[in-house]
Amino acid sequence: MFEQTFKNIDDILHKDAGCGSELDYVEQSSWILFLKYLDDFEKARELEALLKSETYLPIIDAEYRWETWAAPKTPDGKQDHNRAQSGDDLIDFVNIQLFPYLRKFKNEETSAFTIEYKIGEIFGELRNRVSSGYNLREVLWMVDELKFQTSKEKHELSHLYESRIHRMGSAGRNGGEYYTPRPLIRTIVKVINPEIGNTVYDAACGSAGFLCEAFGYMKKHAKGVPEMETLQRNTFYGKEKKGLAYIIGIMNMILHGIEAPNITHTNTLAENLAEVQERDRYDIVLANPPFGGKERDEVQQNFPIRTGETAYLFLQHFIKYLRAGGRAGIVIKNTFLSNSDNASVALRRKLLEECNLYAILDLPGGVFTGAGVKTVVLFFEKGQPTEKVWYYQLNLDRNIGKNTPLSEKDLAEFVEFQKTNKESENSWSINVEPHGNAAHGNAAQGNTAQNVQTHGNASLLTYDLSAKNPNRKEEAALRTPTDIAAEMQEINEENTLLLNDILSLLQ
Repeated sequence: MFEQTFKNIDDILHKDAGCGSELDYVEQSSWILFLKYLDDFEKARELEALLKSETYLPIIDAEYRWETWAAPKTPDGKQDHNRAQSGDDLIDFVNIQLFPYLRKFKNEETSAFTIEYKIGEIFGELRNRVSSGYNLREVLWMVDELKFQTSKEKHELSHLYESRIHRMGSAGRNGGEYYTPRPLIRTIVKVINPEIGNTVYDAACGSAGFLCEAFGYMKKHAKGVPEMETLQRNTFYGKEKKGLAYIIGIMNMILHGIEAPNITHTNTLAENLAEVQERDRYDIVLANPPFGGKERDEVQQNFPIRTGETAYLFLQHFIKYLRAGGRAGIVIKNTFLSNSDNASVALRRKLLEECNLYAILDLPGGVFTGAGVKTVVLFFEKGQPTEKVWYYQLNLDRNIGKNTPLSEKDLAEFVEFQKTNKESENSWSINVEPHGNAAHGNAAQGNTAQNVQTHGNASLLTYDLSAKNPNRKEEAALRTPTDIAAEMQEINEENTLLLNDILSLLQ
């Protein structure tokens, strides 16, 4: 039922002149779903208060509640078409009365982490794009049929919402930046293993996939109401710059069971790292920061290592925001391991000297639909320098793509092997000596920088961490046009970064 309802809503929005893409469908259905969720939330709280013989003060005034304007009913519970506005009257009510009313909540709240504040912030960012009041009326009746009461209903709705976010990755424009494959996220969460009492942080949270999956993982271990309240209120924290991603992230967390998400709408990179205090730090960082962007010079000045690559700025941010002993799992382009520009070298040195980079997962191309780049996942713990790095190279017998996506089964061996740093055809270790000398080889057999082939003197200067598998011997294969195009794109991006760094030095 739910899946068909979502499809019907998309079909209606597709016909509306104000909605032109999959992103618009998700955005517009999100605010409507949110208000329906809020109505069910209020009804549940009213019932709880009644059972306790207490008085419940509704969040939303009567004239703006869902049952008044969105889905009025007759005394026998049927749709009341006589009282239900449609056409221009409905559009005028939504645009002129409803949205301005809901935006006021932000100014009336002292805490940013209440559902009232989130209401104000969401509707301060959104605009109604549905231009036909008749289309909007149809959507409202459909959404009214959805229920949020039982855990099964919430699970199904959250699953379908995730599917909608996934489709955005193939919808063009900027949709791909909102979605990291959930099998990869779940694998990262398993390896990091957050525990009740840890704080979990993603400063580029997008659709909040990392936070949602971490919540799902941790709540299995929660014992009793106090620990569930800890997960609900004092565990998950996120930041997001873009308005649509911020709204989607909040909605996604709510549908996964976090009632008042601790997500802030802000440009994370505008924060000055020199001002970070111990109270600002977190135990766990899980993230897939955006790459390839270009921040303004004044933003770059907030970082000890200046660069135009947003992912490198985020990595500095994450290192700074981790507590001593804190753990991180971060997705980044694989070129980070070997780029020779000053920023890349300095950042690798910072990572190796301030953190124990204990594992690197080398992913095949195609994991991120439409991204055209290869990625790795960095696993590290802050507080001690790196002495040894264990690598795992995911080699599959098929190409990863839209019709053959990554699965948790693909990553099961990695999860198991990383527990003991097992050596295999797909995994190996390197010793990292002072000054960044990385010796590639099988550490389990006692190889060191002195008795295996190294990168030579260059590694002393570049801190090269290239994922060069010494255990896998393969015949050279012809590259596909897609691989060649992806490499050309990476080279162009690297050249652009180098040029920007040079220009910054000349300014």
